[in-house]
Amino acid sequence: VQLQAFGGGLVQAGGSLELSCAASGSIFSIDAIGWYRQVPGGQREFVALIDWASTTNSEGSTNYADSVKGRFTISRDNAKNTVYLQMNSLKPEDTAVYYCNAKRPLDREAFWGQGTQVTVSS
Repeated sequence: VQLQAFGGGLVQAGGSLELSCAASGSIFSIDAIGWYRQVPGGQREFVALIDWASTTNSEGSTNYADSVKGRFTISRDNAKNTVYLQMNSLKPEDTAVYYCNAKRPLDREAFWGQGTQVTVSS
């Protein structure tokens, strides 16, 4: 499974950005795609997750970190093999490198994209 993240950039506080994560390869084997973020010297932290394989919920079940609930929205487009992260009301503390992640339940393997920088100025 290969993941490519797009859409980072510089934005003022209160602004919006949308990140995209394009998946390729054996994507039939994964069950969820999510976003994590990391600041220099810090640990990679969970941001949001959407299930990928569900056929009963066309929009996919989602989960969010408390710090982004109500501001960020994760969504998927299975036809384009892409997951999006719409980020609104951005704060300086959202500044980080954002990584997309896919999970394969068969062997608990995790896959990572290359990361995209998001910088929110105050």
